[in-house]
Amino acid sequence: MRKMLAAVSRVLSGASQKPASRVLVASRNFANDATFEIKKCDLHRLEEGPPVTTVLTREDGLKYYRMMQTVRRMELKADQLYKQKIIRGFCHLCDGQEACCVGLEAGINPTDHLITAYRAHGFTFTRGLSVREILAELTGRKGGCAKGKGGSMHMYAKNFYGGNGIVGAQVPLGAGIALACKYNGKDEVCLTLYGDGAANQGQIFEAYNMAALWKLPCIFICENNRYGMGTSVERAAASTDYYKRGDFIPGLRVDGMDILCVREATKFAAAYCRSGKEIDVEVRKEIEDAAQFATADPEPPLEELGYHIYSSDPPFEVRGANQWIKFKSVS
Repeated sequence: MRKMLAAVSRVLSGASQKPASRVLVASRNFANDATFEIKKCDLHRLEEGPPVTTVLTREDGLKYYRMMQTVRRMELKADQLYKQKIIRGFCHLCDGQEACCVGLEAGINPTDHLITAYRAHGFTFTRGLSVREILAELTGRKGGCAKGKGGSMHMYAKNFYGGNGIVGAQVPLGAGIALACKYNGKDEVCLTLYGDGAANQGQIFEAYNMAALWKLPCIFICENNRYGMGTSVERAAASTDYYKRGDFIPGLRVDGMDILCVREATKFAAAYCRSGKEIDVEVRKEIEDAAQFATADPEPPLEELGYHIYSSDPPFEVRGANQWIKFKSVS
């Protein structure tokens, strides 16, 4: 089954399949970059969305291909090892969703944060761990990224908070990570992923509510592969427009089979989150500067005590606190 990403901005949803992107501009003789047309995203509570064209360099194209091919082959090997009973317990694979994990990583900074559900192997790789550490973890070996004690659902890396075995439980955790980013004043965002099978969990909507109230730099992403276990989205949800589910939170519907579309949508969503942080910083600086001026500026001299009593009269003398002290009134 072809898997599909679902969204990016603070809430996202399932996407429709489409032909490969069309090259708009490409020169001969092995150009170092080319401009591609990408599918326009459906928008929710947004006047403008991500661009409909993007530039792909030769270097990035090769890098993305290698990463997606690595994730695919790693997952196929894990599938083989699981069927051979070398991998025990649970083994949740993400083959077919390579454009999601690679495209999302391409759209954020290494200092940003990511938390996902139990299809976590691809994200573990794109966040920096080696295939050897991942497969060793799946087989329960000492050389695994969690010393063989975590298995398929519990792998971690720097700024990657692993998968979560409880359906939807990672979403409020992601909101908490975003709260920490805001509290510490860091220009960072948290990508919080879940599947369409978790989209109807109550805790997800509670996380939406807190994120909207507290203006958290959190990007909620529904990876919609159209089935939660064996249940289709149409049988599980009254509305399958997952990118609108946040209601008061802006949303995008993104083509999850197009890595460039995923990358540009992620960049757009991250910039959207960061920009509201920029406003906060600017306002705080403005207020601090004004307060500094208000406390450092000198008080008016005593002789100006009688100034500006009237708006247009010529100067005249004004009696002060006693009859022997006189002040001149100047309009």
